[in-house]
Amino acid sequence: MLNIIGAIISGLVIGVLARFFYPGSVDMNWIATILLGIGGSLLAGLITSRGSRDFSRAGCLASVIGAIALIFIGRLLNIG
Repeated sequence: MLNIIGAIISGLVIGVLARFFYPGSVDMNWIATILLGIGGSLLAGLITSRGSRDFSRAGCLASVIGAIALIFIGRLLNIG
């Protein structure tokens, strides 16, 4: 249960940061922002983790970049 709460909180933080750094307006509700952050973390984790489960600042930065990439892909495909 604690892992789910942690994923939601970190997803919210990552999603808000991605929306802040993305150029232009990103209109999303809180649930979409949380899902964006979780998706960005998963995308970055698949690319950069190589089996490591430790916390790192580089991993957080990669998660924000992954979430920004998801915003870009969503806009490119006209989703949302």
